[in-house]
Amino acid sequence: MTIPTSIIERLKQNEIIAKKFHEIEISILSILNFHDFIEKLLFEIGSKFSVPYTWLSIIEESNITEHIHNINNSELLKLSTAFVSRKQFSDITQNRLKPLLSNQNLNRFDTLIPEAAEYEIGSIAIAPITMDGTIVGSINQADKNINRFEPGIDTSLLEQLALKASLCLSNVTAHEQLKFLAFHDPLTKLLNRRVMERILEREFLRSKRYHIDLVLLFIDLDDFKSINDNFGHDNGDKALCHTANCLNSLKRDSDIVARFAGDEFVVILPSTNINQAETYISRVKQTLAQNPIPANNTKFYIKLSHGLSSVFEKRMDSSAMLLREADKRLYKAKKNK
Repeated sequence: MTIPTSIIERLKQNEIIAKKFHEIEISILSILNFHDFIEKLLFEIGSKFSVPYTWLSIIEESNITEHIHNINNSELLKLSTAFVSRKQFSDITQNRLKPLLSNQNLNRFDTLIPEAAEYEIGSIAIAPITMDGTIVGSINQADKNINRFEPGIDTSLLEQLALKASLCLSNVTAHEQLKFLAFHDPLTKLLNRRVMERILEREFLRSKRYHIDLVLLFIDLDDFKSINDNFGHDNGDKALCHTANCLNSLKRDSDIVARFAGDEFVVILPSTNINQAETYISRVKQTLAQNPIPANNTKFYIKLSHGLSSVFEKRMDSSAMLLREADKRLYKAKKNK
């Protein structure tokens, strides 16, 4: 029996397509950061299949959103990532796990398209991606050709790619979280003490070399134990996070805020003199005084004590000395209260 030439050609085409999908899967398997993973995935899909438009839709409530928002040096991601609410995504896809193809009523997919994008879409393919069994978004492809992603065509390879991408996404997320925890405090998301000390040493040496101002601010919460005792440890955690957010929101881009230990915080203020540092901490205290934390049908206020040290003081010959002096002044301030 002779196999028709058309079938042979079709089998060859399918083999080529399957090979391209496999090459994409291989290219993303070893990537362990969000930036490279997303850029590689979108680039490979677009280039290997000559798809004019490839992008991601990410559900805002998913636990990968923060990681992607933190990627700020990729023009491709800015133009190729849309953030949507879980309800919006559910309304469009009906939470289906299999790829969705469409070439009619395409305006219903507008919320899945990046705001900066200018796509002329005739047909679209939406392949949901998951993490730990929960849909976190989709890999999307679109073409001007209305027949490119016509409903009814085989989507098994696209479904397989979405599955592999989902597995890779879980690995990338786990790796990024471990990397984050190596440098940050898990509660407040501030830099941890170990990282702060390295940065302080760098800034101290830079200050001494170029004769630039540098002030270190050591802070802790007044009566923190009473907050835990009277309002519970959950509200104690809220107090720490509230303080961290306030310190962060009022600092300059060049300033470094870190959690030192317990209810203690350190702020490194490059190119800053003592008076400027005092102005900063006064603003922080004023902001905290104006924004109490609600708790158990009442509210409580956060009050701070602080100590300052400057690199230009006498006998300030190491970053460790700068830290110790600010700590001693913090202790003295608390004792005087």
